[in-house]
Amino acid sequence: MVKNDSTTNSSSIEERKYSLKNIWICSLVLKLLLMVGYHSTDFDVHRNWLAITKNLPISQWYIENTSQWTLDYPPFFAYFEWILSQFVPNIVKRDGCLDIVAKGQYGLPTIYFQRITVILSEIVLFLALQWIIDTSSSYAMKRRMYVAAASLALSPGLLIIDHIHFQYNGMMYGILFLSLNSARMKKYLLCGFWFAVLLCFKHIYLYLAPAVFVFLLRTYCLNLKWSKKKNTLINLVNLVKWKNSVKLGTVVIAVFAVAFLPFYNTLPQLFDRLFPFSRGLTHAYWAPNMWAIYSFVDRVLIQVYKRIPVTRFFLKRVFKFDSTLLQNDELLKTSTRGIVGDIEFFILPQITAKLTFLLTLFYQIMALIPLFLQPTYRRFIGAITLCGYASFLFGWHVHEKAILLVIFPMTLIVCRDVKLLPAYNLLVACGYTSLFPLIFTCNEWMIRVVYTSLWYIIFYFNFKKVTRIPKMKNTGVIVDRVVNGYILIFILVITITAIIDLLKNKYQVLKRFEFLNLMIYSVYSGVGVISSWNGYSWLYFVDDTIWNDSI
Repeated sequence: MVKNDSTTNSSSIEERKYSLKNIWICSLVLKLLLMVGYHSTDFDVHRNWLAITKNLPISQWYIENTSQWTLDYPPFFAYFEWILSQFVPNIVKRDGCLDIVAKGQYGLPTIYFQRITVILSEIVLFLALQWIIDTSSSYAMKRRMYVAAASLALSPGLLIIDHIHFQYNGMMYGILFLSLNSARMKKYLLCGFWFAVLLCFKHIYLYLAPAVFVFLLRTYCLNLKWSKKKNTLINLVNLVKWKNSVKLGTVVIAVFAVAFLPFYNTLPQLFDRLFPFSRGLTHAYWAPNMWAIYSFVDRVLIQVYKRIPVTRFFLKRVFKFDSTLLQNDELLKTSTRGIVGDIEFFILPQITAKLTFLLTLFYQIMALIPLFLQPTYRRFIGAITLCGYASFLFGWHVHEKAILLVIFPMTLIVCRDVKLLPAYNLLVACGYTSLFPLIFTCNEWMIRVVYTSLWYIIFYFNFKKVTRIPKMKNTGVIVDRVVNGYILIFILVITITAIIDLLKNKYQVLKRFEFLNLMIYSVYSGVGVISSWNGYSWLYFVDDTIWNDSI
């Protein structure tokens, strides 16, 4: 049936409504209101990087160490800081913004300037998300991608990490989405270019690189169609699309050359800064992953050993630990803090960097096998998400903020099938809530709780409204109810931790447990993230209908 002109015009008008302009304006107002709020030490980190790149020659950027907040991001981010430093107004310079000192001394002018740079840099994210919406193939897909894009543009994670805590993740994820959408449009050279640019901005995205490499290798560089008319040697030669491989390799090498060649005299120092393997297994604040659960179990076993004598013989036989260490109370207190140095486990076996690398690699390879066999765009996003899961759950010295590596790619495909929603809902609820301890001042505490709760409620129903429901729906009602029940318990978690915060200065006993709130958030959120990973992995490996682009 052919549509008449009026119908076509009406449809076009409807489609043009899917713009993120109003969302950007609303988010801008909120971020401007937060400009004078709390910020972490990361603020002085980036202030110091502005000072280094502005005042010193490029040969000293990765050597300068007056402040403990040395430059430890890849070169493109250093160039980015240099560009920002060229626009620092005189009033901000006089405020101390560009002083190379051990600890920054600055006021509101510097705060306003750096806050504005984060807001402006996030335009990259909005443009990338709008491009995803505009290039969606149908009205239904535009509608779904609009909901997904809106949820990312208004992400509580970005609000907490970038606009309160202080970082530039919005711009980074904008570049990631430029790469991913290029892959969806089969612009493989552009996909490789943007991802190479991203790696030269922030090396944490190396965790996602295996999926990008396998996808581009399989779709752009290999020809696996076997011809019986040709002999084996010719088939093997034609296995590689040599022209495509050379073009892709040239693009990627060129990007890295532009980034790293200016630092050829200081490359050893640069790489030492990028990969500080001397740091311990866990960050100062346990990320909600396998090692948070592992650390918690070790603390529980310590208390069991000390308070229930009958268990001591059994624990010694099973774990073979040095029981004399448990008599040193000061050592036990230090260990429970999970400081940046090597964390010690007193009963459970020690975890090495090699073990975390092997576990991460194993689970990433498992995700890459289906991608190699079925290199569709949806399978690609699924594999990227699982690579993010693996690195977050099993990686060495994982920051809690790395949960966005999982949430953001998964959001692009969650509307694909209603069966993905339980895993996604559990992931965002646990992932975003686990960021709450990053901000501990009263005003921002209310903002993070209220804003995240409203975000979750709004997009919970919007995702349900637009998500595709397959003809043979077999999503269990019980699973949905268990997930929703688990998420509702966060109300209790938030209430308990808030009461502890209010009372810890009044009761001396609570001061002995200053890291109790962090442990509660990390362990409860960790169980949820691991459960989300299990549910998502099951769908990835078992249900092929979700990952087929043609359906």
